[in-house]
Amino acid sequence: MLLKKELYTSDDYWNLPEGERAELINGQFYAMAPPSRIHQKLCFQLSKQIDNYIVSQKGNCEVYPSPFAVNLDAEDKNWVEPDVSVICDKSKLTDRGCSGAPDLIVEIVSPSSRKMDYVWKAGLYMDAGVREYWIVDPVKECTTKYYFEEDSAPVIVPFSAELKAEIYQKQLSICIAGLLE
Repeated sequence: MLLKKELYTSDDYWNLPEGERAELINGQFYAMAPPSRIHQKLCFQLSKQIDNYIVSQKGNCEVYPSPFAVNLDAEDKNWVEPDVSVICDKSKLTDRGCSGAPDLIVEIVSPSSRKMDYVWKAGLYMDAGVREYWIVDPVKECTTKYYFEEDSAPVIVPFSAELKAEIYQKQLSICIAGLLE
């Protein structure tokens, strides 16, 4: 975390030095470490699988892998870069990214992001109105799935099992173990 006494805003976020990546959460910056190869492979494969499903169903949602800026609030203090964002309301899309809550967010856990993804972002995404949130954990080989829209308890899905998207009435099904082969 890069500390400053006052709160950072969108202006600070969009004026970060060239090549520096950080997320703005509750007015504070959190530096982002470069992703691992497995992280990038999962990000690419999940984006591809979700997009292929949407295209096959002639859906109107759009899939954006990171880096992709998402402004979760109108208060100008939360800019995140989820690993995968699925946005079904195209009016939320701007030249700078997404203004408002995506329908589905996927975060792939890295050693430096564990607490952020499991604790802080789960609450942040729920409060912002994200419908569904997946935390993909390569170390634990499981995905924690939150379906905020129904206010249901999180479900833990092993990589070897089918992970089903609630926002698509469980018709979108992905076996993460198969993506790593």
